Amino acid sequence: MKGKETIKEQVYNAIMQDILSYEFRPNEILNEKKLVEKYGFSKTPIREALLSLCDENVLRSMPRYGYEVLRLTMEDVQEMLQFRYVLESGLLAANFMRFSPAQIERLEELNELCNRPDEEDIWSHWANNTEFHLKMMTYCSNNYAVVELERCMDRMKRAYAQYYWDNPEANRLYVDTRNHEYIIRSLRDKDVAGLLVALRDDLSDFGGTRHEIKIDIGPIIGVGRE
Repeated sequence: MKGKETIKEQVYNAIMQDILSYEFRPNEILNEKKLVEKYGFSKTPIREALLSLCDENVLRSMPRYGYEVLRLTMEDVQEMLQFRYVLESGLLAANFMRFSPAQIERLEELNELCNRPDEEDIWSHWANNTEFHLKMMTYCSNNYAVVELERCMDRMKRAYAQYYWDNPEANRLYVDTRNHEYIIRSLRDKDVAGLLVALRDDLSDFGGTRHEIKIDIGPIIGVGRE
């Protein structure tokens, strides 16, 4: 059973939540004194949490000045999407024949959660989308891939929040999971060409609006989907 969070963990999670909610915005400078006043903890756990966030490239230490909230660029997002495509496409191509009807049915259930038209909570939507992709890696029986994908998705969550708050007029959230149905159909039909194209298109829909993100990591089997 997991024990209670340490004070450092509480501070870490509080700062991260304020970054995700855009209370702390990209390029904003945080300092220990203000965070001590805001959260009511001593300097030691505040500093420890800040250093952990620096280690994870969430913040950048600026000696004698403070800690800058780092902005994730579209280049950062593209690199993460390329990593995800390499990871997910490779394992899916190697294991697509093994997906059982029960596993595909579970993916359909998760997709229904992702695509509810009345879903307005970006964090519930992101959590359901994350679970969809993690579940596929779980069904490929590679625990290491699941861990690495989860780490990547945690970082992408910041980019997702940044995009969402910077683009209030963007399409509704469920648009960025519209290709899940093609992924599921391809798994059911044992169609590896369609599966890899659907995955590529799904990743390119990051943030609810089609981006010109080139996932150019080698030839994709097949030419597309009608």
